Amino acid sequence: MQMIELFRSNDPIELSWAQAVLADEGIDSHIFDYHASIIEGSIGALPRRLMVDGDAESRAKYVLDVARRELDEHNAKRDASDAIPSE
Repeated sequence: MQMIELFRSNDPIELSWAQAVLADEGIDSHIFDYHASIIEGSIGALPRRLMVDGDAESRAKYVLDVARRELDEHNAKRDASDAIPSE
């Protein structure tokens, strides 16, 4: 099985979110370099890599792309409703 890197991040929340999105679609993913980042003291110097099986690469990229767009739209709507109207 060949593992493919989808992206790298120092943000554990982003990595957790991406893993949850992929899991909801039945796509197994793994975080590489997790232990290396712990060894270096979790200062964020070493990004962690989100990996999937090569056969799932296209679908995983598509799923994450759609989920990111939906999240961006949701956040934009929330930000617009939170905006203080100018006088």
